[in-house]
Amino acid sequence: MQNIRLHERRIELNLTPKEVAMRAGISRSHYVNIEDGRRIGTLPVLKRIADALESSIDDVFFDRYVAKRDKSVAK
Repeated sequence: MQNIRLHERRIELNLTPKEVAMRAGISRSHYVNIEDGRRIGTLPVLKRIADALESSIDDVFFDRYVAKRDKSVAK
């Protein structure tokens, strides 16, 4: 499943996949596989991609609408 937020942020910045990959220090194919949802990527790689897109990891990789955990159940 394609990462829509990642794709949209790249387009907002008018960057090609190759430019994002170069900024993040990874290959273009690795970046495209992550954006297209074929690969997940390690946390350090995701951080570098988020930095390349001038965003946080949360903004481009995680769903913002996750319900807060009920702390009374956590014990």
